[in-house]
Amino acid sequence: MRVAVRTFAAYREAIGREQVEVEAPEPLTVGEVWTLLAERFPGLRRYAPPARFAVNDEFVAADHRLRDADEVALIPPVSGGAEGEPEAAPPRITVRLTAEPIRPEALAAAVADPAAGAVVLFCGTVRERSRGRRIEHLEYEAYAALAEREMRRIAAEAAQRWPLRAVALVHRTGRLRVGEVSVGVAAASAHRAEAFAAARFLIDTLKQVVPIWKKEVWAGGGAWVGAAPAAEVAAAAAPPGPSASSGAGRAGDVTGDATGEG
Repeated sequence: MRVAVRTFAAYREAIGREQVEVEAPEPLTVGEVWTLLAERFPGLRRYAPPARFAVNDEFVAADHRLRDADEVALIPPVSGGAEGEPEAAPPRITVRLTAEPIRPEALAAAVADPAAGAVVLFCGTVRERSRGRRIEHLEYEAYAALAEREMRRIAAEAAQRWPLRAVALVHRTGRLRVGEVSVGVAAASAHRAEAFAAARFLIDTLKQVVPIWKKEVWAGGGAWVGAAPAAEVAAAAAPPGPSASSGAGRAGDVTGDATGEG
C-alpha cells in the first residue's frame, strides 16, 4: 500500500519537503505513519508527535485505517450587559485565509448590520519582543482546506451560542513584519455582552484548534511556536546577559508569543 503524506511547519523543515510517500503492508493506521516517518527521518524525533491527523482533508483518530492512495496530513501542535433577543435571520459568516494585509475597517464592514447595537473587533498584531528576543518577523503556514473549514465551524458554533448578527474570522499567512495584523475577529450583536463573549470565544478557540503554525524569526535563528524541542524552548526563555535583574523574567517575555492574541 502507498500513501502520500503532507507535512507542515517544523515537520516540513525536519523532512526537507512538503510531501513524501510511504509504502507499507496493510493494514496501516495513520498513527503508524508517524512512526515510520520518524524512523526514516531522524530529525522528526526532536518533536512531539502530531496533535491531530487528517486523511483526505478530514480529521481522523490515530487508529484510523488507511487505504491505498490516501493522503495523510500530520498536524503539529498549533501555536490562544443586557439580555439579547434571538433574531430570525441566520447570521452572516465570513472566514478567510489571506496573504494580504488585514484591514480593521474591512473587518468592521464585513459584520455591519442595521440590527446590531454592538460590534466587537479584535486584531492580533506582531510585537517586537517574544521570549526575551527581538523579533524580526513572523512566518505563518496553514493547512488551508482544513483551516478554513475549522474557522467556519467555530464561527457557526459562536452563532449558535450567542444571538449574533454577523461573524468574521480572517488570518494571515506568509511573512509578517512587526506591527502587522496577523488575525482579525469581528462579532456583531444587538447587545455588547454577547458580542464581547463571542469575540473572546472565537479568538481563543481559533488559537487552540485551527491548523495554522507560526514561526518566530530573530537575528541568527527562528523557531516554530508550539513545536520547538524542549531544550530550545528553555534556551529561548533564558534571561539575556549575565545579570538576573535585566527584566527578562516578565511573563510576556518568557511564555508569550510574538502576537497580541497570545
